[in-house]
Amino acid sequence: MRVAIIGQGYVGLTIAMGAAGAEHSVIGFDVNEALVGRLNGGQSHIEGVSNLDLSGFISEGRYKSTSQAAELDGCDVVVIAVPTPLDEKRNPDLSYVHNAADLIAKHVKRPALIVNESTSYPGTLRKEIAARISGVDHWYASSPERVDPGNTQWGTKNTPRLIGGLTPAAVAKAREFYSSFCDSIIEVSSPEVAEAAKIFENTFRQVNIALVNEFAQIAHALGISGREVIEAAATKPYGFMPFNPGPGVGGHCIPVDPSYLAYVANIIGVPATFIQRANEVNLAMPAYVVKRVIAGNGGSIKGKKVIVVGVSYKSNVADTRETPAADVIDLLREQGAAVVWHDELVGQWRGESSSPLADADIAIVVSKHEGVSIGAIKGCGYVFDCTGSIDGVDGI
Repeated sequence: MRVAIIGQGYVGLTIAMGAAGAEHSVIGFDVNEALVGRLNGGQSHIEGVSNLDLSGFISEGRYKSTSQAAELDGCDVVVIAVPTPLDEKRNPDLSYVHNAADLIAKHVKRPALIVNESTSYPGTLRKEIAARISGVDHWYASSPERVDPGNTQWGTKNTPRLIGGLTPAAVAKAREFYSSFCDSIIEVSSPEVAEAAKIFENTFRQVNIALVNEFAQIAHALGISGREVIEAAATKPYGFMPFNPGPGVGGHCIPVDPSYLAYVANIIGVPATFIQRANEVNLAMPAYVVKRVIAGNGGSIKGKKVIVVGVSYKSNVADTRETPAADVIDLLREQGAAVVWHDELVGQWRGESSSPLADADIAIVVSKHEGVSIGAIKGCGYVFDCTGSIDGVDGI
């Protein structure tokens, strides 16, 4: 098949490589011309896609990247894999999805399977994509992405793939496409079910992380270890699933997807107060971290040098999307601290560079990558560990 993937970020490039590996001819479309140039030069920008694989597919003619929308025409499958962020009021921003649909409407003049992988609320495929495209009888399906950056156990091939279509023919075509590089295909009754399943998966995680974050604060006030309590509770062989506390939530999914569900819930008259409270708890965790650090340093950190260790949203990836480290750093600076950060995987971020892990009064571990020296962290003086990976120091 000739396949176009609109968007070549964490989701789009991963799917492009899966399809190319199944010997489809793949066009990776992106409006970022600099990114297109790097990709065509064989340079991957995400974990899980190696430069070697990318270069190999390019040399074999199975992958190329482009910013020319006219090349979308003639494709058998067009996959939408664009960001679905929140706006400044933390409401859904579907502008990228709308732009992708408009590109398809303008340039794809022959019937094709149109698949939305971008995460959004139920009804997006039907109302925000298919309804914007007219004049051609396309097939429409939803197959929400389940990419977990840096996960070496679960990837595109072995993570079950949900499919819901507007017609049985669309479902059949989507199954034919995805089964060429995915092991397990699960058909659901409608695209709305597939869309809702994705945002509910991450809402489940958001709510449970908020619960353990709130419990960690209660446990600290009680003078006991919240993490030890969680470990003890996890010995029960049924009815309990352990989650770990931390400085907040990051990445594209958990901080964002629940707000999409809450948004549509409010529209239909079922206020999602439980989800909203979970969002509030997790968004407040950076402030709690800073409060604890101040308390652990005599009530003031003004003039002290603080190094934040790990600014990606989780260990062993360079992904800084929605990272709680940003708020931690900003709040520390508001308190008069001189703040630098150390993260060699990220390197450059917010116009700053990673600093050496040394010569600090305070170290705050937001995420800990493999190979980062615990000895070097402890050598900084007071340590506050948000990860639970360092013994004998203060932390959540």
